[in-house]
Amino acid sequence: MIRPHLPFRLLVFDWDGTLIDSTAGIVGATLQAIEELGLDGPSGDEIRDAIGLSPRESFARLFPGTSAEEELKIRQRIRFHWLETYCDEGRLFDGVAEAIAELGGADYFLAVATGKSRAGLDRDLETTGLRGHFLATRTADESESKPHPQMLLELMEELGTTPAETLMVGDTTFDLEMAGNAGVACVGVMTGAHGRERLEACEPRTVLGSVAELPRWLAASAEEA
Repeated sequence: MIRPHLPFRLLVFDWDGTLIDSTAGIVGATLQAIEELGLDGPSGDEIRDAIGLSPRESFARLFPGTSAEEELKIRQRIRFHWLETYCDEGRLFDGVAEAIAELGGADYFLAVATGKSRAGLDRDLETTGLRGHFLATRTADESESKPHPQMLLELMEELGTTPAETLMVGDTTFDLEMAGNAGVACVGVMTGAHGRERLEACEPRTVLGSVAELPRWLAASAEEA
């Protein structure tokens, strides 16, 4: 059994690429839209690199200088291909459901801070069966985009925790930079968009292979506290 609250009380998770294996689907839907519309758009690597930002921020990065009319058209086709082909393909990474259940059972407060929309996160929470494990969630259409600290600051205020008691877990530098901007410790995971070298540059407490390894790491951290 994990001893909770040593040193952390609140665990905040990113969603895409951290808990759910959706990175390839996001890239695929975007590339299909680009091909369909005959655009000279970003590469798959560039799309992957922007995952984790809000839809508004990632679109501005990937399609700079696009008119409002063209933006609407591109967004509509990306959404169409996502819903038509990819949204049901995303699945929890191996061991995630068990890890989340174990952490919740150890009385950690669990929350989500994601670049997804509220509608997208709510859909995923239902299909994965994880909704009941999270005490609070924040999405990019409710808060400033990562790496702005607003999501974390609001979650800590809502759940009554301090930065010293909070740990952010994510697969991108945007997650880890958000943690730094909020004065919160962070852990990187190697299941998503950004590689180990980039994650380690953000000075996380550790970089794990996946969230499935988090309970063991927290248990070891508790023993050292």
